[in-house]
Amino acid sequence: MAGIVSVSRTDLAQRRKKLRRQRQMKILQAFWRTCAVTGLAGGLLWAAIQPMWVLNAPAQIVMKSDNQLLTDKEMQSLLVLSYPQSLWRIKPGAIAESLKQQPTIAQATVNRRLFPPGLIIEIKERVPVAIAQMPKGQQTPACGSNSPQQCPQNGGNNNRQVALGLIDGSGVWMPLEKYTSLNPTSKLPSLKVIGSPEQYRSYWTQLYQAISQSSVKVTEIDCQDPTNLILKTELGKVHLGAPTTQLPEQINVLVQMRHLSAKLNLSQIEYIDLKNPESPLVQVNQKDQKVKPQTR
Repeated sequence: MAGIVSVSRTDLAQRRKKLRRQRQMKILQAFWRTCAVTGLAGGLLWAAIQPMWVLNAPAQIVMKSDNQLLTDKEMQSLLVLSYPQSLWRIKPGAIAESLKQQPTIAQATVNRRLFPPGLIIEIKERVPVAIAQMPKGQQTPACGSNSPQQCPQNGGNNNRQVALGLIDGSGVWMPLEKYTSLNPTSKLPSLKVIGSPEQYRSYWTQLYQAISQSSVKVTEIDCQDPTNLILKTELGKVHLGAPTTQLPEQINVLVQMRHLSAKLNLSQIEYIDLKNPESPLVQVNQKDQKVKPQTR
């Protein structure tokens, strides 16, 4: 029995010794792990504060629009940054938001580039669908989400009212000079809209979608009279009355009248009255007669 007790004590002593060695090994491993993490963090911090991670000139920025590189002049007209500036202090989100404040830019993404240090910027420009003509006596419309005071003015005179601009499919106004300076070779739209964008912004998207899908060509939209929207079309002038949810239906009726030239001399038509799409009328010049056309 004494031998058995002696062997058990020795075994227990060896086990305790083994456990102490394991604890010491774990402590040593934790120590070296801490040293490695601290060293790595310190190395990254040291690398981050080196002069190479500095934005020194616009040449370190790449800006693309629909996979096309913008020139330095175009980029500088859109982007305002001070140099030199630490790459790590630059806020890509803030730059993207400032770019989206530009009237010609719909979307923007900004990312840091580490090798070589710089920025990669991708923008999506607004596509103009109409030339907007506004009477000079009216207020300059807001450019994108900017206030009127922030919109560029034609001729560089802040007291001069903007007369011409461009609008996209959602009714956002773009100063003509701003767009052409960024897109000097782009062809301007043939459609013209007259009146303040504030007058037609609420129904512009609905109206433009209906017109763009119509087989009857529309060259001009006169929105100056809020009680009578007037279209200039290949069939002649079309009076739609006050804009309502019936706009698509009115345009559909106009499409059904596209063969009107086979029945009437278009030069004799003063205007087509579609204020009531269920009962369209054609006002002719001769004796101010009104003709009710067949639309089907």
